[in-house]
Amino acid sequence: MTESSQGQWLCSAAMVLVGSTVVASKVIGQDVEPFLATALRHAAALPVFLLLMVGTGARFERVGWRDAALLTLQAAAGSVGYTVLLIQGVTWSSAADAGIVAGTLPAVSALFAAVFLGERPGLRLAFAIALATAGVMAVAAAPAGPAHAPTRLLGIVMVLAAIGCEAVFILANKRLSRPLPPLALSTLMCAGGLVLSALPAALAMRSSPSVLSVPALAGIVYYAWVPTVGGFLLWYAGSARTSGARASLATAWLPVSALLLSAAVLAEPVRLWQWVGLGCVLAAVWLASRDGTPAPAAALNETAAR
Repeated sequence: MTESSQGQWLCSAAMVLVGSTVVASKVIGQDVEPFLATALRHAAALPVFLLLMVGTGARFERVGWRDAALLTLQAAAGSVGYTVLLIQGVTWSSAADAGIVAGTLPAVSALFAAVFLGERPGLRLAFAIALATAGVMAVAAAPAGPAHAPTRLLGIVMVLAAIGCEAVFILANKRLSRPLPPLALSTLMCAGGLVLSALPAALAMRSSPSVLSVPALAGIVYYAWVPTVGGFLLWYAGSARTSGARASLATAWLPVSALLLSAAVLAEPVRLWQWVGLGCVLAAVWLASRDGTPAPAAALNETAAR
């Protein structure tokens, strides 16, 4: 196996772990309030990132006020907004639906870049955005099961909002005066997520105490250590060995992982319209990677800390 192929498989493994966060969010959201779950996850992941920084000799770089404000925006949108909205969205809909919608990240990021940064998408990218939209519509327009009928569409909207938060992270990251080292950025995002979610978590605990059940706590620890830290290590080990286009194509594993794990772990049925939506999203990911959009690589900077 060539070094480039090894890199693509490592990136694919990272995205399989990222897809599993949808299932973990479903387990967590059944018992724990989303802000509290977000604070606990960052509290569990931060010591590991700090140990990695000490072990590798990584250092934080001094940044100006403008970059500090952008980093705060990134933490608020990516580390807090993404997690809170995803947990709530999966609670109100199915993990299978949420996983397919989450797979639209490359296309949504490209759409945001076109709208807010004035970047002109090529024909491939425009078609990728249309396919991703069709995939979401296939999921949203299908009939809901009795367990999620009243809240399913609202849950899908929440997951889309979570992907929008991730796109905001990517746009803010592109506006930094200079790129930060991946491990330092991930540690900052984790610390920022903990600080920004601590007060809402404390207020939420007063108004509606959460049940810190064993499955929910196990889901939080898994989310913190396996997809967060493990995904970080796998992604950057892989992306260092392969091209950006091949690494971007690995993001197709995110919705596949979420869909299959929702069936295997949560025993959720996978229906025809979900396969149709998945097909549209996978085609959108492939077209986006062929267009050379940098969104997936940038997104994984946040995936390691969100």
